[in-house]
Amino acid sequence: MIQPILTILQYVVLVYLGIQVIYLLFYSIAGKLARKEVFPAATTFRKIRIFIPGYKEDAVIITTARDAILQDYPQDKYEVVIIADSFTEATLATLRTLPIKVVEVSFEKSTKGKALQKAIEATAHEPVDIVLILDADNHMSAGFLQALNNAFEKGYQVVQGHRTAKDFKTPFALLDACTEEINNHIFRRGHVAVGLPSALIGSGMAFHWDFFISLLQNIGDTSGEDKEMEYRIIRQGKPIAFLDGKYVYDEKVAKTDVFSKQRSRWLATQVEFFEKYFFEGWVQLFKGNVAFFDKVFQTFILPRVMLVAAMCLWLGLSVFFFKETLLVTVILFLGLALALLMGIPAKWYNKKLVLAFLQIPGALFSMLKAMLHIGKARKQFIHTPHGES
Repeated sequence: MIQPILTILQYVVLVYLGIQVIYLLFYSIAGKLARKEVFPAATTFRKIRIFIPGYKEDAVIITTARDAILQDYPQDKYEVVIIADSFTEATLATLRTLPIKVVEVSFEKSTKGKALQKAIEATAHEPVDIVLILDADNHMSAGFLQALNNAFEKGYQVVQGHRTAKDFKTPFALLDACTEEINNHIFRRGHVAVGLPSALIGSGMAFHWDFFISLLQNIGDTSGEDKEMEYRIIRQGKPIAFLDGKYVYDEKVAKTDVFSKQRSRWLATQVEFFEKYFFEGWVQLFKGNVAFFDKVFQTFILPRVMLVAAMCLWLGLSVFFFKETLLVTVILFLGLALALLMGIPAKWYNKKLVLAFLQIPGALFSMLKAMLHIGKARKQFIHTPHGES
């Protein structure tokens, strides 16, 4: 009785892991073979509004605001709006001395979606062409706004910038940065290469103003407002461009406890949208909306650190107990390694990267802790602090 059950379990696990590895490898290869989309120089300067929502981000918001107003784009064609939730009076006073707008908000349960809705209400009397969303720790690379303008000139209504690491304070921060670049490579560069929309990432994303307002209607209390907007965009069959190599610099997580809190929120969001859109994903597939089904399928995939751990564990079990499928397991393990390693920039391959890889066990432990707090993350806002040494 035990042997048939073990055999069935063995093949179920292999299929489950195999589907994920093949999916990641396919898009990783596509991303490697792809050419970056070229956006010719725009003939007009569109008016851009930059929304920077922040919750208790006193440590970084002033530096971010000062950096944002120094973009090499006509000063009368863009403005910076700080959405301040629970900032100190000293921070607010300093922000008011800068040539920016400050919108103060307060909620019983804070979410970025609700903060953005309040900012729209405060600025709706002055419509613009493009709205760009940044996080409170984000800095734009030179020419970023011009690159956005070029993409919108080509007809896109939604554009995702290339978010990348601002610095590597610790080996753990470098590991987090590698994860970000792998996701850029697979879910943005790779998807665009095969004609699918780029994934949104929560910051460094820009929208046509009127379209943005429509996307945020009835957004609710979700902490995954970017994912909800993404589903709404893809349901309508609209493309999302990826500004590959046009950077928004982002502070990476330097400590395991912060990593665990952040990932608990991300895992909660993944579970939320799996439950919400699983059946609709199949309906949209039969309607021919492959992009929507692909987006729903991503909620089925394990986070990269957990998938690596699962493959390592299964490889060990195969060596001792499931030798008949050991070759298949080894091939899947190598395929996963190839898919992930292709996403890490070549210039990062040095001894520091080895130290970063040694942080994987700590990252896995943090992910396991995060799983225990998914329920809490779905009920209340979990803040990821920035600017800590």
